Amino acid sequence: MTKLVLYLLPLIISCNAIHPGPVVRATKGEVWPKPQVEEKTEQYYTVRPHGFNFKGPTNIGCPNLLNDAFTRYWTIIATASSLERRGRLHEVGRKPKTKFWKADSNYLGDLTNLHVQLDDCASEYVLPAFGDNENYTLSVTSEGASLTADTIWGVLRGLETFSQLIYLEQDTLIINATNVNDYPRFSHRGLLLDTSRHFIPIYIILQTLDAMSYNKFNVFHWHITDDHSFPYKSRTYPELSDEGAYHPVSKVYEQSDVSKVIEYARVRGIRVIPEFDTPGHTSSWGAAHPELLTTCYTNDKPDGDLGPMDPTKNSTYDFLTKLFTEVVEVFPDSYFHIGGDEVDFTCWQHNPDIASFMKANNISTYEDLESYFIQHVVNLLDSLNSNYLVWEEVFVNGVTLPDSTLVHVWRDNGHETLNSVTKAGKYGIFSSCWYLDHVSSGGDWEKFYECEALDFPGTEEQKKLVLGGEACMWSEAVNEYNVMPRVWPRASAVAEKLWSAGNVNDTQAAKGRLEEHTCRMNNRGIAAQPPNGPGVCL
Repeated sequence: MTKLVLYLLPLIISCNAIHPGPVVRATKGEVWPKPQVEEKTEQYYTVRPHGFNFKGPTNIGCPNLLNDAFTRYWTIIATASSLERRGRLHEVGRKPKTKFWKADSNYLGDLTNLHVQLDDCASEYVLPAFGDNENYTLSVTSEGASLTADTIWGVLRGLETFSQLIYLEQDTLIINATNVNDYPRFSHRGLLLDTSRHFIPIYIILQTLDAMSYNKFNVFHWHITDDHSFPYKSRTYPELSDEGAYHPVSKVYEQSDVSKVIEYARVRGIRVIPEFDTPGHTSSWGAAHPELLTTCYTNDKPDGDLGPMDPTKNSTYDFLTKLFTEVVEVFPDSYFHIGGDEVDFTCWQHNPDIASFMKANNISTYEDLESYFIQHVVNLLDSLNSNYLVWEEVFVNGVTLPDSTLVHVWRDNGHETLNSVTKAGKYGIFSSCWYLDHVSSGGDWEKFYECEALDFPGTEEQKKLVLGGEACMWSEAVNEYNVMPRVWPRASAVAEKLWSAGNVNDTQAAKGRLEEHTCRMNNRGIAAQPPNGPGVCL
């Protein structure tokens, strides 16, 4: 009998340890990513959307851009107080108490305005750019509420914070008196989305941009082509998508689609950086233009396969010049990601024309041959006045890169590579431990949250060369039906690492805020998965 009791004791303890309700209780009115400085008091206002409005300057260069942002955030606040949400409280048996605040000495009344002060913005068509000032201050006091920023992008970040400070208490929207002084830790805070391995429809990309704005990301890295498909509809070479897309009509991004994405991102303060990966990851290019790719040989004979781009032909570079001239015109950002990763040298190694070219040009290794190719592409983009990002292999292989190049570090030894990149005086972008396609069960956002980009033994001057990072969603195993819950809220963990102070690193302290933020995204229409286990969003 004693043995039986001892055997059952852990089960009894385990059962007694389970309590009803969520595993992690959501906070109320906490901001994600966490602001640099935030002071909150017990005093509070009620917010009634139909009695609330934003007030901003009218004598600026971008009144429509500002007013459109006001409309978006007024709608977000109004949605938070919708009758549908109040109905949910009734459904779970919680009778709303609409008058709870009237006898409270901390109650400040109805908040009717947020006064926005913006120095100026150049025009309605101003583009977000690398290094933009996104700083803002937000003040909610007994005298009212104000938001101040030097740029429209700072205003957008401040409006997002303001919207997150508002929370539903029973059936009433509440905002506590709060002072925020906020700015990003890193300038480049990106999300890579691969739209080649599975085609991702435009409506999902737009939802992604919405979610990015809710998390203060500012770079959409569009990995638009790869081996499996070429969905970009080129004006110059329409046959690339006619032959290389999964479907020439329904699975392509028309020029109008690309413009829509760029504009949707722009008004949310998000840059769109395209990636056309070369010389590898280009099989889909060969469907229409096999002459661009290297002929593979087996036993000294062509075997019917094609490898990476052929770096020995002038015609390859002529083709890229025409295509990239178009791409630089279509995508207005000053940066272009040219790829350069995971080049399989097998075809080059067995192709006799490649061997002859290398001998004639004193090229001794295939890494040097890749460098020869990339150098041509770098020179091409220089002639187009475009800056560029490259995957880390380009740096490792010794390509001569101008100081403005961003080296995108992604492999497992990322901190070691980042140390080498910055020691060489180059700028770095970090992604090594932020690959969202690496999935574990449960709340695996924690592994992303616990990763620190600057965790390498470099000097302070080196670490200043790390400009930020990107969460990467490769699409081998996601499509339009599961990509959003795969990305969110896991990418939110990366967002906080890139925005908030370096000492914001307590996973336990973050759980409740991320629970609230996930529900917030759900209520805004983002299909974010639960971060912490059993729970409910109201």
